[in-house]
Amino acid sequence: MKRRLLLFSSLFMLSTGVSFSQQDKLITHFIFDKMSLNPGAAGINDGICGTSIYRNQWDKVNGAPNSALLNVEANLMPVIKQDLGVGISFYHDAIGFTRQNNVSLNASYRFDIAGAGRLGVGVGLGIINIGMTPDWVPPVTPIDPSLPVGFSAMKFDLNGGLYWKGTQDYYVGISSTHLTAPVLTDSTAVGTGTVANVTYNSARHYYLMGGKTFMNAFGSYGHLDVNVLMRTDMVKLSSDINIRYMWFDKLYAGLTYRTSDAVAIMAGARPFLMMNPGTAMDHLLIGYSYDITTNKLSSISRGSHEMLIKYCYYLPPVPIQTSNHPRWL
Repeated sequence: MKRRLLLFSSLFMLSTGVSFSQQDKLITHFIFDKMSLNPGAAGINDGICGTSIYRNQWDKVNGAPNSALLNVEANLMPVIKQDLGVGISFYHDAIGFTRQNNVSLNASYRFDIAGAGRLGVGVGLGIINIGMTPDWVPPVTPIDPSLPVGFSAMKFDLNGGLYWKGTQDYYVGISSTHLTAPVLTDSTAVGTGTVANVTYNSARHYYLMGGKTFMNAFGSYGHLDVNVLMRTDMVKLSSDINIRYMWFDKLYAGLTYRTSDAVAIMAGARPFLMMNPGTAMDHLLIGYSYDITTNKLSSISRGSHEMLIKYCYYLPPVPIQTSNHPRWL
């Protein structure tokens, strides 16, 4: 039944020779993946940070999405004395027969607004690659010779966004990915001596994000974060609401609700800060989340698993050298 469902959906997309883009990746730990959605958030925090997230969505469902993400970003203020953030973002999506790879170089310049916060204006320049290697499983008859054998294409991609970080421990961002709405086309063999064009239309996606940190929540032991992410491709709207508690900046636990899809639990820790504080490894963070599927796949899905690793390195302050006249030593 699972294979027939996958075959039906694939045939539906390809029956006219045109396939429309999927919703961009879904990440439960979206609070650690702001740059790939909004380049205005590139390097918003001090230091050089690397974030890796792997997601296995709808476990045990044949052809379900699997995503891998890597973000590396830095704030160049200590180097060039300008509030400029830069970063590179890469993610890989595998859904059924389809493989998508996105690479984006991001830059954000920030402006101080009357002491109320910093506004980041960002742009992401990159490429999008779509590939397909079908392994058709016909229900009864032999393989249809009109079905495409393979597909691969690459195009320029453009993202843009604004990101506001207020002085009162809150943030708001608005952005769009695939602004150029690239159309990827390739010629593929569909039978003996037959060649056809397969086209993949990437839709623009729009994002609205925001969050607030409540310091010293439930006493002086830690802080409470509330985060919201809304996404749409102007066809469907999806929202994530996350509540996370951070205990002494060492441990966190939280819940995420995604409309019409899942309820997730998450937990994470800074293991070296807990066991051996005072080293550079204090800034290593690991996390895990488990999504309980609430959509129509709940009867066959064993949920979604997600793993997070993040590390930040903070440059030491530049030493200030002073000199005195020999008479005043």
